[in-house]
Amino acid sequence: MKSLKINLEENADLGKLTELLIQIKGIKSVELINHDTDESDLKKAVNKSKEQLKSGDYESFVNDLFETFVNKKS
Repeated sequence: MKSLKINLEENADLGKLTELLIQIKGIKSVELINHDTDESDLKKAVNKSKEQLKSGDYESFVNDLFETFVNKKS
């Protein structure tokens, strides 16, 4: 799969841009990603897991992992 990165101005109309791009033949989907956030959810979860393992809090680690897989929506 190929992707295209577009840098937008702060005041760009993301809804209109998404509608426009979806209408173009060959575009399967449009995903908006904000790289300005300090830390992604995945990175936070990995750091939390590392701390749990370092401190020997295996029960919380396993519970968090189990909850993630049980609550995953497909």
